[in-house]
Amino acid sequence: MIVEIVILAMIAAFLGLRLYSVLGQRAEHEEESIPHRFGAGDEDRARAAAPKPAAQTVVQIAPQNRLDGLVPAVERGVREIAAADPRFDITAFLAGAKGAYEMVLEAFWNGDRETLKELCDGDVYAGFSGAIDAREAAGQTLDNKLIRIEDTRIHSAVLDGRMARVAVLFVSDIAAVTRDKEGNVIAGSLDDAVESRDVWTFSRDVTSAAPDWLLDETDEG
Repeated sequence: MIVEIVILAMIAAFLGLRLYSVLGQRAEHEEESIPHRFGAGDEDRARAAAPKPAAQTVVQIAPQNRLDGLVPAVERGVREIAAADPRFDITAFLAGAKGAYEMVLEAFWNGDRETLKELCDGDVYAGFSGAIDAREAAGQTLDNKLIRIEDTRIHSAVLDGRMARVAVLFVSDIAAVTRDKEGNVIAGSLDDAVESRDVWTFSRDVTSAAPDWLLDETDEG
């Protein structure tokens, strides 16, 4: 029996480390409020709060300076998505993606499957849920902090038929701690933040009446 428990704990710890290497870890919000959904409403609010541009492109994607620095393939993808969905705005999209990044991390760390199911597609949700199951079976909890998000930028953008897929690179500083069922620290430290570089891909059917983007892939940056 003791051997079985030790093996289960080792498997759970391995899964937790694999997931952390891709996702990073966090247990609290930054001071700004975070929307519960990542959709067109978030883009509209961010657009209203931003300085009004002097002029906009025909497809209303944003002033030209918002595209400065993008490689040609990425800029082309952004323009194609904006042409298919006039509501798409690159600055507002990034604001919503940042909020979704924070929400998903917190939901994963807290074992909040309901929020994860709302924000992720089936495959990504299954991965999160499986890792939470393993963590709970091992009696482990996460005590993590997102110190700051250093950078948020478009990594790639593609319109594949009706599906828009935009990958975002998040560079963040994260302090991560894993505790056992007695509350003892078994991994990590809140005193030492580690840089995490994550590339998360969000997708949306541009012909759908539903405004929400879903997280459909996670990877390391």
